[in-house]
Amino acid sequence: MNELASGLSAELEHTVTDADTASKWGSGLVPVFSTPALVGLMESAAVAALEGHLSPGQTTVGGHIDVHHLAATPVGMQVRARAELAGVEGRKLLFKIQAWDENELIGEATHERFVVDEKRFLERVQAKTKRNAI
Repeated sequence: MNELASGLSAELEHTVTDADTASKWGSGLVPVFSTPALVGLMESAAVAALEGHLSPGQTTVGGHIDVHHLAATPVGMQVRARAELAGVEGRKLLFKIQAWDENELIGEATHERFVVDEKRFLERVQAKTKRNAI
């Protein structure tokens, strides 16, 4: 691994659209920013925090996320998520993530990602597909 150390961080912004709502995701019936969309934004922020800090041929995959969705956000409002690498335990990376809309904190999470060799990872996935085809 290149330069993975606690404190790496990134922040991403997104404007909530109809495609992000609970009613579109099937995670509820209301037209507000959905928990699945929040999780996606949070994971994307964690990935962005690692940009330029992995060795060539490495990538990360999500392994666990514990999310607390604290407040609803309407369509059209800006949301942002900030992920900070809080710890490195071998290949396991531990993140603390918070998300806000224009008014308040809307979510908090802890997230584990794992550093993998991208080529070997994709070979294992392809082998799974081939086993299923038989």
